[in-house]
Amino acid sequence: MMSIEEAQKEVDYWIKTYGVRYFSELTNMAVLTEEVGELARVMARKYGDQSFKAGEKENISEEIADIFWVLLCIANQTGVDLTQAFEQSIAKKTMRDNTRHINNPKLQEHGA
Repeated sequence: MMSIEEAQKEVDYWIKTYGVRYFSELTNMAVLTEEVGELARVMARKYGDQSFKAGEKENISEEIADIFWVLLCIANQTGVDLTQAFEQSIAKKTMRDNTRHINNPKLQEHGA
């Protein structure tokens, strides 16, 4: 299993070996938005009211991986250690929301 740190290094290696250079941060933000839109399209067809068009495929894992790839690119080029940032995010959410969701009656209504 690959760690987040290893994934960041793998993306950096790939970019420097095959990709020539990173796209600009702003371009990568636009690419990230595009990739999230592609996931949204698949989700709307699989779980929502839309149907797949001829030739479209249910590729949720591919779309999520594409999003992760671009996030890793953005983290690398902005100097973010995603492992550390994610650990801090979990700690923040735990402190802030440790009883919020458990006590939310809306979440209890659906047998969550």
